[in-house]
Amino acid sequence: QVQLVESGGGLVQAGGSLRLSCAVSGSIFSAGAMGWYRQAPGKQRELVAISGDRTNYANSVEGRFTISRDNAKTVSLQMNSLKPEDTAVYYCYARLWTSPLNWQDYWGQGTQVTVSS
Repeated sequence: QVQLVESGGGLVQAGGSLRLSCAVSGSIFSAGAMGWYRQAPGKQRELVAISGDRTNYANSVEGRFTISRDNAKTVSLQMNSLKPEDTAVYYCYARLWTSPLNWQDYWGQGTQVTVSS
């Protein structure tokens, strides 16, 4: 069974850094775009950063966060200069091909990031 396995997250003071990692578990044909979304309490889930044909960042994290594809099945998010407003549950996302013609969107279980002021 294909899953996205997340690691990282936790509690950090404002100005600090955290690193999130996400790996594809299970057999796939290939991985397409991979990235990170987040959802704060009472708010909709929003894109943080995504790496595919191009790399895109939310305006609110541009210059502070860096997304990287460590290999074809792993994506990481280095978060620097964290702010209290970055507090949210962060979800890994991936579009995965299970065969040459079939793809599906997958989500990780979510990892809490809390930034204290």
